[in-house]
Amino acid sequence: MNAFSEVHELLDQYSDTLYYCDIQKFDVVFHPQAIYATADEAPLLYRSMPAYREVIAQRRSPASRNEQRRDVVDSIEFAGDNTDFARVRCSIGERDFVDMLSLVRTEGRWHIIAKIFQIIEKQGESNALR
Repeated sequence: MNAFSEVHELLDQYSDTLYYCDIQKFDVVFHPQAIYATADEAPLLYRSMPAYREVIAQRRSPASRNEQRRDVVDSIEFAGDNTDFARVRCSIGERDFVDMLSLVRTEGRWHIIAKIFQIIEKQGESNALR
């Protein structure tokens, strides 16, 4: 499998992680030292991976609420053999998200090392997914 396919597969697993709140996939897609942050919360919202993992584990999944699945990969950009950036979008509840994901390849596998995101409150039709 080539690097583009490997990253796209990881992004599919990332989307599944969020839609199903799948902790097993969480442990596969995120590097244990990854960061999670947004400046859309005041003060800046930052979480370690153990803290973010707990949020996902406690969340009622969009799948269990029969929410329409809206996952979009906007771009995948390689900086080198072991560094990648992906821009993806999704919806959870009443919010749309634009996620800026930095990925690293370690020990032959891709992992998300940073998730920085923009929150877009829905106003009728989904804004982020147009």
